[in-house]
Amino acid sequence: MGFQCGIVGLPNVGKSTLFNALTKTAAAQAANYPFCTIEPNTGEVAVPDPRLREITKVSKSANIVPTRLTFVDIAGLVRGASKGEGLGNQFLANIREVDAIAHVLRCFEDDDITHVDGRIDPIADAETVETELMVSDLESLERRLAPLKKKATGGDKDAKAVIPVMEAALELLREGKPARLVEVSTPEERKILDGLNLLSTKPILYVCNVEESAAATGNSQSDRVKAMAEEQGAACVVISAAIEAEIAQLDEEEQAEYLETLGLEEPGLDRLIRSGYDLLDLITYFTAGPKEARAWTIRKGTKAPQAAAVIHTDFERGFIRAQTIGYEDYITLGGESGAKEAGKARDEGKEYIVKDGDILLFKFNT
Repeated sequence: MGFQCGIVGLPNVGKSTLFNALTKTAAAQAANYPFCTIEPNTGEVAVPDPRLREITKVSKSANIVPTRLTFVDIAGLVRGASKGEGLGNQFLANIREVDAIAHVLRCFEDDDITHVDGRIDPIADAETVETELMVSDLESLERRLAPLKKKATGGDKDAKAVIPVMEAALELLREGKPARLVEVSTPEERKILDGLNLLSTKPILYVCNVEESAAATGNSQSDRVKAMAEEQGAACVVISAAIEAEIAQLDEEEQAEYLETLGLEEPGLDRLIRSGYDLLDLITYFTAGPKEARAWTIRKGTKAPQAAAVIHTDFERGFIRAQTIGYEDYITLGGESGAKEAGKARDEGKEYIVKDGDILLFKFNT
C-alpha cells in the first residue's frame, strides 16, 4: 500500500533542497532558476517512530524495518499554470496523482536567491498556487457537468447521484474557495467527492522554509502562515531546508551534536514526515518476532483482515483472528509471553478496528 505526498510550491522556495534532504539523494537538482525540476522525482523515507526501537529491544529481533512514506518533488508552479504557463498542465497532472500536498512556502530573505514574483510573501504565494489548483478544478468540472446531466436525463442513477456533489464543488470554486470545503453528509457522498479527483480537495500541509537562525522559533512570516493554516484547518510545520540539507550528510552522533548547538530536539524532517503521515490519516501497527520487528502503514479505521492484507493478500483471504497486544502492555509486560500471562493478549475477529500501536500476530488458513 503506497501513500504519496507531493512537494509543491513556487520556484526557488526550497522544494528540491528539502526533497534532497528527505531522501538523502541528489536526485532532484536544486538550482536558482525556475523549472529546473521537469519530471517529478520520488523518494521513499522511513517514518520516524521511537516505538519500533523499543519493541525491538523487547522482542530481541535481528532486524528492524520501519514503515515508509513516498514524497514526490513536483516542479515549481507559477501563475497561469492552469492555462499551461511554465509547463503548468504537466505539473498539475503530477499533483493529481498524489494523496496529499506538502506546500513549501518561502519565509526567508536572501538577495542571492531570486523570487519568481520579486517579493517575499508566503501568504500570496500560497494563494497563487491554490488559485491555480482551483481554476484547474473549475474547468474540469464544467467540462464534465453537461454530459453528466444528459446521462441523468436518460435515467442514469450514478449520474443523478454525482451531480449534486459536483454542483456543490462548482459553487465553492466559483466563489474562489477550494473544493475540500464541500460538506458531505454520507459515506456515499464522500466517495463521490473523492472520485472526482480534484486538486483542491487534497489535504494540505504548509511547510514554512525559514532561515537557519529561525529554525527553532520560526519568524514573523512563518507566524502568518501558521495563522492561515489554523483558519483553514490545515497543518503547518516550520523547517530550515538549508539546515536539513546539512544534517542529511551527518551520521547519527554528529546530527545530535549539531542539533544541540541549534537548540533543536530533532531534525525538522522528522516533524515533516510525521505531519505528512498524519495528514494522510495514517496509523501504524507492528509485528515482532526473532527475525524482525516491523512497522506497517494502514489508514485509520482499517479492520483487522484488511490490515493483514498489507502484509500479504493471503492473510486477508484466510483470516481467522488477530492476536492483539497494545503497545504499552507489550513494553511494560516484557513482550508477548508477559502480555499473555497478564491476560493482555486478546484474540480479535474480522470486525476489529486496528488501533495505532497495536502489536499483531495474524492467524489464517492458507
